[in-house]
Amino acid sequence: MNDILKQINAGEVSGVQFKERILDKYDIACELVAFSNSHGGKLVVGIKDKTGETNALSYSEVQETTNLLSDIASENVVPSILIKIDTVEVEDGNLVIATVKEGLNKPYHDNKGIVWVKNGADKRKVFDNAELAEMMTDCGSFAPDEAGVRDATVNDLDATTIKQYLGNRFERVLEKKGLTGDAFNEASLDMICSAIAKGHDCEKILRNLRFIRPDGSLTVAAMLLFGKYTQRWLPMMTAKCICFAGNSVGSKVFRDKVNDADMEGNLLHQYDTIMDFFTRNLHNVQVGDEFNSMGKLEIPYTSLVEFTVNSLVHRSLNMKAPVRIFIFDNRVEIHSPGALPNGLTIDDIKAGTSMPRNMFLFNNTIYLLPYTGVGSGITRALDEDINVTFMSNDKAQEFVITVWRGESNQVEKKSNQVEEKSNQVEQKSNEVEGKSNQVQDSDTKKVSLSNKQRDIVNFCSVPRTTAEIMERLGLSNQTKNRERYITSLVAAGYLQMTNPDNPTASNQKYKKVNKR
Repeated sequence: MNDILKQINAGEVSGVQFKERILDKYDIACELVAFSNSHGGKLVVGIKDKTGETNALSYSEVQETTNLLSDIASENVVPSILIKIDTVEVEDGNLVIATVKEGLNKPYHDNKGIVWVKNGADKRKVFDNAELAEMMTDCGSFAPDEAGVRDATVNDLDATTIKQYLGNRFERVLEKKGLTGDAFNEASLDMICSAIAKGHDCEKILRNLRFIRPDGSLTVAAMLLFGKYTQRWLPMMTAKCICFAGNSVGSKVFRDKVNDADMEGNLLHQYDTIMDFFTRNLHNVQVGDEFNSMGKLEIPYTSLVEFTVNSLVHRSLNMKAPVRIFIFDNRVEIHSPGALPNGLTIDDIKAGTSMPRNMFLFNNTIYLLPYTGVGSGITRALDEDINVTFMSNDKAQEFVITVWRGESNQVEKKSNQVEEKSNQVEQKSNEVEGKSNQVQDSDTKKVSLSNKQRDIVNFCSVPRTTAEIMERLGLSNQTKNRERYITSLVAAGYLQMTNPDNPTASNQKYKKVNKR
């Protein structure tokens, strides 16, 4: 009773709608549809919606209103819904309150076929197919990651990435067949597939793993994970990365920008490109009092990994918008298309609740990108003691992570460097054109990296000691572990020593080799 009175005093909001009386069954049906397609709500009958004044119902009006609401919910809402109807006694009579839950069979529409959603205290019609698809995704009746990509074939997928995926997913099987280390790197993709399942080639393996649909078309997940030129088929499945001078997205001057051609590729390539963008634009800060003490990124690398992977894997595939990553002088913003799905709240994700939006993609990306897939990523990132805020915007249909930079780490405004950087970025566009015709960058052509090895390469964007690398891997500092995750990467040209003249130096560190 007290809660209802508080809501009445607060006026109409997104989850509460007032009606003095039920005069138009169609109008009420539209309200019920809007609640069902949004996050549910309450329809209170007996309150003037313009003034909030109470005009209580008599006993006979309560009976009539209750019957009308039940009829409207079953006959004027498609598919029909169940509503809970209560009465609240007030001065001079009663109020009737219809509670509508968020629907499990979206999208709901009225008997004219119009779909409605809440828009603040009001409602609006939905005409956008992407928004309708998002509703269907939320209730599980449509899986966009398993949809087909028209005209794409297995020839449009990158063999190196597929091989890396299979190597990680079927590691134990391949170990039993002796396909590890150099033997795995030298084996062809068809040899790997045949070792996993006798007589199977790449296409048959992908079909059995559901990356190829029964009609022969590739799934969206296959194109996102393995595509050579993913954006040719899925133009908006990309990321925009800009480092601004100042703290406004309206700034006309930027310090760095990733060209579209540089970002073109599958999720693994996008992840690597984004992490490179972070490591070259965020400050390294000294740890410890000694002059030569180890430096680290001002925002913990682990947190950036978790936030980046989440934005790529859990984004809405229905929304025709890219992931957007902005670095400002005082903060970093990661904008991911689509608000939180399935009724999730900010508190839920902070507590580690996992309700993946793209289940098939989610279950398979774990074999390419560095995350556990158990919903602990955000909580691990928060353990790093960073100043971070989360926002789920239903109206703008995006989820935004903002990480605040410390005052001492804010970027100084160096206009000359900014202009020079802008010119360099423009000049790079011609060089990039030639690169886009390559299947993958030169790194991936040499050796197929495991998921952990690739993570270590990116981790060493800032020079790291052997102890730090082993700690990140959760392994002991033994010779076999050093050989697998450090020595082999140095030999393959992915890492280099900071002191190559003295390999056994006590202050030896390893850093990523930046290919140009």
